[in-house]
Amino acid sequence: MTNLLYIGNKLSNKGKNKTSIETLGKLLEIEGFTIKTSSSKSNKLLRMFDMIYHVIKFKNRTDFVLIDTYSTVNFYYALVVSQLCRFLKLKYMSILRGGNLPVRLKKSPKLSRAIFNHAYKNIAPSEYIQSNFEDLGYHNIVCIPNSIEISNYVFQERSFYKVKLLWVRSFSKIYNPLLAIKILKGLKDINIEAELCMVGPDSDGSMQEAMDCAKELKIEITFTGKLSKEAWIELSKDYNIFINTTNFDNMPVSVMEAMALGLPVISTNVGGMPFLIENGLTGILVEPDSVEVFIKAIKELLKSSKKSNIMAVNARKKAEQLDWNVVKKAWNKVLK
Repeated sequence: MTNLLYIGNKLSNKGKNKTSIETLGKLLEIEGFTIKTSSSKSNKLLRMFDMIYHVIKFKNRTDFVLIDTYSTVNFYYALVVSQLCRFLKLKYMSILRGGNLPVRLKKSPKLSRAIFNHAYKNIAPSEYIQSNFEDLGYHNIVCIPNSIEISNYVFQERSFYKVKLLWVRSFSKIYNPLLAIKILKGLKDINIEAELCMVGPDSDGSMQEAMDCAKELKIEITFTGKLSKEAWIELSKDYNIFINTTNFDNMPVSVMEAMALGLPVISTNVGGMPFLIENGLTGILVEPDSVEVFIKAIKELLKSSKKSNIMAVNARKKAEQLDWNVVKKAWNKVLK
């Protein structure tokens, strides 16, 4: 039996979205791995100490330490935990979650090498991250994509008599939620009947900023706050276009889920998105931070329901390749 210690942000009980420490961790446990996790502490400093405590506590009962690695503040969690693992001679794997990690590699080369050169493996959830790491001389990279359980997502063909936009993400500046609001305003300004629902918890105060923006522009938007996966999947039945407005991205699960559900996706062409979406075939990719290109793409979807639904069928086929029953083979190989 393989014993794993999974280090990451386990904060869904604090109002945040579930991250892979809860989703992937649960799936690996079902596969027969023994898993301990850390940390669910809200305070960032206490979270750091809790992670350190768990590494020391389970050092003699851990075969691998899995570390969710991001590009901003959480990068330093990965730095501290990885160096502790090196000191204790524990094998660790960095799971490269941050869509802006390629910038971090260049910004902090010494710290990056300290983490990634000494990892047993670095797990890239997308070919985008894998290629960026390899271009900078890192070779201990294994690409294991993010996964979904495809059976949880019922494909639905959409009609396009009216624009019904769905946005699902944490409210954070890097995901550019204000762009979604400006897109709705732009559609209304040219007399296209449209509505927008934004789903997700607040991360950095961006939700209030978004609400203020909607009020200032005098447009009505549905803000649901955080919803369970089951709840937002049920809600998605009433919408026909999924928009992803982010400025940085890796391989977002919410986009994969939209593809599985039959929602045509329009996304900014940033980070790992062109590795997930083939423009014109499984979705539409547009330049970031531009209302005009999103509106143009929405008009294209409205032109032909048949063409839009063919794109959605293609996207569903892509999502099926990311089913856990497919992806788990790679995890079993690297962990056993």
